[in-house]
Amino acid sequence: MAVSFETSVVFSLFAGLTVLGFASSAQFHELFQPGWANDHFVYEGELLKLKLDNYSGAGFASKSKYLFGKVSMQIKLVEGDSAGTVTAYYMSSDGPYHNEFDFEFLGNTTGEPYLVQTNVYVNGVGNREQRMSLWFDPTKDFHSYSILWNQRQVVFLVDETPIRVHTNMEHKGIPFPKDQAMGVYSSIWNADDWATQGGLVKTDWSHAPFVASYKGFEIDACECPVSVATNEIGKKCSSTGEKRFWWDEPTLSELSLHQSHQLVWVRANHLVYDYCADTARFPVMPVECEHHRH
Repeated sequence: MAVSFETSVVFSLFAGLTVLGFASSAQFHELFQPGWANDHFVYEGELLKLKLDNYSGAGFASKSKYLFGKVSMQIKLVEGDSAGTVTAYYMSSDGPYHNEFDFEFLGNTTGEPYLVQTNVYVNGVGNREQRMSLWFDPTKDFHSYSILWNQRQVVFLVDETPIRVHTNMEHKGIPFPKDQAMGVYSSIWNADDWATQGGLVKTDWSHAPFVASYKGFEIDACECPVSVATNEIGKKCSSTGEKRFWWDEPTLSELSLHQSHQLVWVRANHLVYDYCADTARFPVMPVECEHHRH
């Protein structure tokens, strides 16, 4: 296979880095553990399936917490009438002033498109919802959903296409999530009080169990043992001197030109709700929205 110039440059770049706190695997049990409702887990080779019925949903959590890096998993969402259900995939720290990055896949009636809601919490404050449709049917096959996080930005990606960027604007007095290690979680649950058409369409339990399928679990990030003090976490996972992390490379401090074009296309064709444009909720536009508009 011929290796392009760009690829060879990337290989050279990675070869010169010292990767510390690195974790990467495609095996569920190496990285994750069931969080609740073990009897609603189904293991089929490399596949994991979570079931939701009128008794319970199910969820899992990473065994470790991380600060900066990239988290990915491949998910195939609930087929058919999934109204009222939510399949959530997110990173979160602990405590009342937690940080959190959310993917929430909102089910719908048969034939209607799934909506993907993203949200960013910083120091316990969220209310930064965006919703969009996808350019494919997420129930027919597996697709990759990723979160890239470094000191400059948080990027939500679908099949490596950026759908949202949350930029560090601390220079404008806006807090940025950079000092709390976060676990990785996923769950399926009933949210028919709000998930589908604002709660108008309820879950039809005659279609249960609702099944979300997973594979390809990958975490390439700075692992933070519990023994590391909170004020030392940032130092441990930041590039200093001889220590170089790939996520601190200048090329990852912002989107590439190609990625910027992709994001503009996604927003133009698939964005259906943006908190920044919701003047009823926010008569005064949140400060970060000025920068995040494309």
